[in-house]
Amino acid sequence: MTRAVGELDEEKVTEMLTEFVNSKPTEEEAQKVVNACQQGMGTVGDLFEKGEYFVGDLIFAGELLTEAINILKPVIGGKSESKVGTIVLGTVHGDLHDIGKNIFRSMAEAAGFVVYDLGIDQPVENFVEKVKEVKPEIVGLSGVLTLAIESMKDTIDGLKQAGLRDKVKVIIGGNPVTKEACEYVGADAFTTNAAEGVKICQGWVK
Repeated sequence: MTRAVGELDEEKVTEMLTEFVNSKPTEEEAQKVVNACQQGMGTVGDLFEKGEYFVGDLIFAGELLTEAINILKPVIGGKSESKVGTIVLGTVHGDLHDIGKNIFRSMAEAAGFVVYDLGIDQPVENFVEKVKEVKPEIVGLSGVLTLAIESMKDTIDGLKQAGLRDKVKVIIGGNPVTKEACEYVGADAFTTNAAEGVKICQGWVK
């Protein structure tokens, strides 16, 4: 699965996932397949950095992954009908990546969260306005580039200035995030794995 995603082999991915879903897997097995897909995305990212893949390939990979998650939705805990909490989510300003964010959104929605996805390259004020409007429990900041760390800090500082920081938990996600980055930007948690990120959020709203 990891290889099929890494090679952007849409036909193979769809075929394998459909067979997998038909085999009545457990939710745990489905999570493993999601992780395999994410590792495939890691391969795509590496090849992009080496110059073997281009922006179009990244976009296609994101679409492929969204399609994969949709096929898996019936088996990744899409049974949750009750709303467990609200998340305002977005890729921070200066960063145009949305693959990880989209996987997280799909999995969070499957777990019963209502997710307001602002999109990519979002200025601080957009997060502030949306938090004021929908009063979420959680804000998710995503970024792949190293400069995203500064943008995450700007966004959290913006929430502080607006008097909203104490009202929400903030989770950051993406390639450059580490424990140090999390402390530096003032977030409550960080993750590089969408499934783990959803677990953290579930822990916050229990």
